[in-house]
Amino acid sequence: MKAKAVLLLSLMCALPVSAANVIIVSAKNNSGIDADAVKRIYLGKMKAFPDGSKALPLTFEQGNDVRGAFNTGVLGKSESQYSAFWSKLVFTGQGTPPEEVSTQEEMLQLVADNPNTIGFVDESLANDSVTVVGSF
Repeated sequence: MKAKAVLLLSLMCALPVSAANVIIVSAKNNSGIDADAVKRIYLGKMKAFPDGSKALPLTFEQGNDVRGAFNTGVLGKSESQYSAFWSKLVFTGQGTPPEEVSTQEEMLQLVADNPNTIGFVDESLANDSVTVVGSF
């Protein structure tokens, strides 16, 4: 029985894993952004894309599952840590948190329409109006 469990676990670990969510910018954005820049933008430590153009990060409303996965997987923060982090910056006048949107469709449209925005959606929604710059 133990050997079967080990074999099953080994097979599960060997299966390819695909990300369920992607980080997107407008297809008109050619800034060359990388994972470190994404994190710095969302934590208010960087206000522009690598090419110097202004960066406007978008996120979902608190409690959204995709937001939770992004905060944990990309930013390394729980929802409470993320909220506390931004509360402190806002209180001290050192930053403005990312604008919140309600739906993934809204996120996709806003990012597609504005080359200065950055956001994240389920990978199945990404189309040629946006460029995928990372996954989580």
